[in-house]
Amino acid sequence: MAIKDVLSRLRRERGLTQEELARRLFVTRQCVSRWETGATVPGIDMTKLIARELDVPVTELLEMPEHYCQSCGMMFTDPDQHGHEADGTEVADLCRWCYDDGAWVENVSMDDMIEDYAPRMAEAVGWSVDECASLMGAVLPTLRRWRDAPAAPASVAG
Repeated sequence: MAIKDVLSRLRRERGLTQEELARRLFVTRQCVSRWETGATVPGIDMTKLIARELDVPVTELLEMPEHYCQSCGMMFTDPDQHGHEADGTEVADLCRWCYDDGAWVENVSMDDMIEDYAPRMAEAVGWSVDECASLMGAVLPTLRRWRDAPAAPASVAG
């Protein structure tokens, strides 16, 4: 769903007027109105602020495909893109570049994944690397691999 399809509903569910949301986001009421009608679309950083103000995951405001990798966020366009368990069973929600043969293909941190994938995404979609990194920084924490991962232990200064 596009942001225009959910923003008005989410705003009203929270009892906010366009003016009140605009004030919280430091934009004009007309700006909020244009987003809600689809005349314009907020950038990724503004979308992240909107999500924070409405207390929803940023993915609720983005046009995310129905099926995408729960590690890197890549949308599935071909059945050959799915990963597999060690017994050959297809994994429906992980791509083969992230998970295959029953294990993660690379043991990377979320930050490393963003650093590696953002330039490729930028080239593919025509955005800046910073915009892609910002989007990935908002989306990846909501995906199963990162959401369900145990927290890294705090380092101890020695």
